[in-house]
Amino acid sequence: MTPGLSYCNRCGAELNAKERGVTKPKEAPQESLVWAIVSVTIVGLGGIIGLMAVMKEVLHFNDGLILAFSLLFFLTFLGVDIAFLLLLLRSKIGARYAEGVSQYKVSSTNDLAETRRPILPEPSASVTEHTTRTMTPIDGEQQRR
Repeated sequence: MTPGLSYCNRCGAELNAKERGVTKPKEAPQESLVWAIVSVTIVGLGGIIGLMAVMKEVLHFNDGLILAFSLLFFLTFLGVDIAFLLLLLRSKIGARYAEGVSQYKVSSTNDLAETRRPILPEPSASVTEHTTRTMTPIDGEQQRR
């Protein structure tokens, strides 16, 4: 390892991250996503209840119209919850994948396996050698024709 480098030559990992104190906590984004899901759900349900109350008492809408608006609002905040949930699951799956990749042994050039025998024959040294080797003598009968 070269002393002046900040990244590894082979894998590209940052070498001096701990010295500079640039470590990020892994649980912060997941915790934020969980709180976002909880907040959107509570605010969404409260909004639906308030919307239904205002439409019934102030605007005097019929029950079918109130149900339609409430269902539309419910599907909207449910879609946002599903988006946050997918982000949360993607980060967990990505962390599992990164752990699995880091468990594999990284081989250096000294650890490589022996070379295999070539499948194709060795090439000829020159074009003329190849040509003269493949030519056959001409029979006497073929010369007369």
